[in-house]
Order: sequence, then C-alpha cells, then structure tokens
Amino acid sequence: MTESTEKDPELVELKPGVYAWVQPDGSWWINNAGAVVGGESLLVVDTCATEIRARRFLDTLGATTGLTPRIAVNTHQHGDHTYGNSLLPAATVLIGQEKMREGLRVDPIIDGCPPFWNPVPDWGAVQRRLPDVTVTDALTVHLGERRVELRHPGGPAHTTGDLIAWLPGERVLFTGDLVFAGLTPLVFMGSVPGASAALDWLAALDPEILVPGHGPVLSGAEITRVLDEHRRYYALVTRAGEEGLAEGLSPLDAARAVDLGEFAEWNDAERIVLNLHRFYADHHGTELDLIAAFSDAVAWNGGPLHTHV
Repeated sequence: MTESTEKDPELVELKPGVYAWVQPDGSWWINNAGAVVGGESLLVVDTCATEIRARRFLDTLGATTGLTPRIAVNTHQHGDHTYGNSLLPAATVLIGQEKMREGLRVDPIIDGCPPFWNPVPDWGAVQRRLPDVTVTDALTVHLGERRVELRHPGGPAHTTGDLIAWLPGERVLFTGDLVFAGLTPLVFMGSVPGASAALDWLAALDPEILVPGHGPVLSGAEITRVLDEHRRYYALVTRAGEEGLAEGLSPLDAARAVDLGEFAEWNDAERIVLNLHRFYADHHGTELDLIAAFSDAVAWNGGPLHTHV
C-alpha cells in the first residue's frame, strides 16, 4: 500500500525532549501530533488518520527517543487525531476528554468513510480504541520533572470534547484543532462563538511555541497573527450566519453569498458551509445534520472535497 504526500512528515524537536510531528500540507485528514519525553517516560499527543501515517509517526518517534509511549492524549475525537490509537502499545494509557470518548465511541466513519472526499481515505488496519482515562476539566501529567497540563476550554469550541496539552515550564502549547495555521478552521461539531472565545483563553497562556492541529508550528509574533486571523474568520462566519438567517437563506446559499476575502486562498475553504450549518443549528437549537452539511459542502465545492491522505 502506498500513500502520496506533497512533502514528507517531519519530527521537529521544539525544546529538548519536546517534539512536533508536522504533516504537510495539513488539509483534510492530515494532522499534526506531538510527543514529550520526561525521565524515562514518553507521552504522545494524538495519533494519525491512517495505519500508514500512524506507523510512520510512531516508528520515527521510537527511533528518535528509544522509548515506547507510556501515556497518550487525544486532543479531540476526530479520526485524523485518533484512528491510529489502536497502533499504540497495549500498555499505553490513553487519555481523552469525556465527551471526546463518547464521540469516538459512536463515530461511524472509522468503519467506512463516505464518498465526500476524493480520494476516499483508506484507513488501513486500524480499530476503534477509546481512552482509558477521561478528563472533565483538567488533569496534570508528571513525566519525571516535566509537567504536562491537559485542559478543556470550558465549553464547545472545535468540538465539545477538546483538550490542549500545555507545558508551562517550556511554554510549549499543543492546541489540537483549536488552531489551524494557514488553513480554514472547522467548528461544525463545536461552536462558532466558543471557538472564538477559546482564542483568548489560549493567548492568555502566552506560549512561546504553539503546535496547531494542522499547519506549521508557530512561535513569537506568528502566534498572535494566526489567532487574530481566526478571530476575523469567526467574525465573518457570524456575520454571514446572521445575514443568511435574516434573509431566509439556507446555509448553502448563505455560504455562496459570502466574500471570503483574505481567507479565499486558504485550503479547505468549503468549510464555510460546514461552519454555517453549525451556526444555523445553534441558532435553531437543533442537532446538526452531518449528511446534509457535507452534501452542501460538496455542492459548494463543485465536487468531492480534496484530500491526499
């Protein structure tokens, strides 16, 4: 089995013993992950969508550190961050937010991906593996002298079960999909205002290095720039949603009326449709219809959504 990528993934050492696994170009199903070494212990932050990608990550990590994961954390339920869980050693303790665990438990896409993407992803030999330990609000993991704080933003944001991994001593922050660097953010299983509010929460930590769920690692002024881009994007979604509702438009028609402006060149621009479906569902107090939302995204896109996973 082969798998094409535009650029090879890279294990980047951010601080001594702190790593980011960066997978270009970060579009659909191509995530970032991470790892932290403390003492003789290894903690992994997320896995990957497919058997090939997850094995590549774990094999590279093992060759680099000489360790096997003792603990793993999922930042949220989506398959690009979780389907590779089953390739972790059986003894690895897996941690996730309690709503994330339930979301992965009922996720049907691991059993067969619908044809909303082209090509349709092939997960390979992965199985559903749920967290052994769940977190409601916060949990601190100690790896030798190293402290890793797992925190929930306090409400729905990217999803209802997000966690960040924050290393206060090193000032390194793994955000999961609360941040997409240079790509269109996605909140269809979370909340538009919640995702926007989470940006201030992240900024208040004052990280030196930020590892987004997708896109390049950020540092210094890049962090402020990307968080500000997210704020402007969520403001655009909010305006489009309010105007669409006022004019009696469907989410798809509201999306077609949007001038994406500075965000038009971002990968996965069709997420405007999914994000507006979330905005409309929250306004009406209804459950989001995933099939309808993705069908509208494909219609907006003029065909299946692009992926090269």
